[in-house]
Amino acid sequence: MTSGWILLISFVAIAAGIAAGMLLRQRLGEERLESAKEMIRLGASFLATLSAVLISLMIASAKSSYDTQDSHFRQLAAYLVETDRLLSQYGPESKQVRLLMRQAMPAPIDRIWREKQSALQDSAFTSASLAEQLNGAIAALTPADDAQRALKLRIELAGAEIARTRLLMFSDGEPAILTPFLLILIVWLAVVFVSYSLFVEPGRIVVAALLVFALSISSALFLVADLSQPFVGLMQLPKEQLRQTLGPLD
Repeated sequence: MTSGWILLISFVAIAAGIAAGMLLRQRLGEERLESAKEMIRLGASFLATLSAVLISLMIASAKSSYDTQDSHFRQLAAYLVETDRLLSQYGPESKQVRLLMRQAMPAPIDRIWREKQSALQDSAFTSASLAEQLNGAIAALTPADDAQRALKLRIELAGAEIARTRLLMFSDGEPAILTPFLLILIVWLAVVFVSYSLFVEPGRIVVAALLVFALSISSALFLVADLSQPFVGLMQLPKEQLRQTLGPLD
């Protein structure tokens, strides 16, 4: 479920809770509510505290997941630049390898983003043929002196890090925040706002204030949902920046 839907569902549910509380106030009357006032407030306070703790934990978990994917993203870009620089230092005979690297990277990057955005992932990781050709081309480099031997070793190590980081980005498919947790939290918040509107006299200022609070809490849930999906939404990782990390050869 996208962050936009979470924002909409949470706001509508909380607003419905506000309306339900005001309707119950009219139906039950102040005398009946007064007898249960203390019990309702205690239960609402408990739910509000529990919701606040859960929102804090969700934000921390979503931020940690986002930072992990962002770290993989930056590592992949850094290893690509490093490998290309080492190949450039190796000499003109590495030009074909550099071309292959530029051809091989867009496909797996597109695949990662496509599968993360659609929330569907193949059961198995398969290496692309261009990636295999790239590894073979690096292995086929024949050093002519000690300097090239040292460079080839560093190129192979950097290439291995590229493959490892790409696999980490592919395999980390579990969402940081499960949708049922968010839906249960939304129900709790709706109940809390039912209790709030039970004991206040309806009026424009009261309704406006409750709706502002509802929107503020919904925006927090939007932040949680958006951070937990680094490949979609407003705060998604910049795919084009990674695709254009390696510029065209001179």
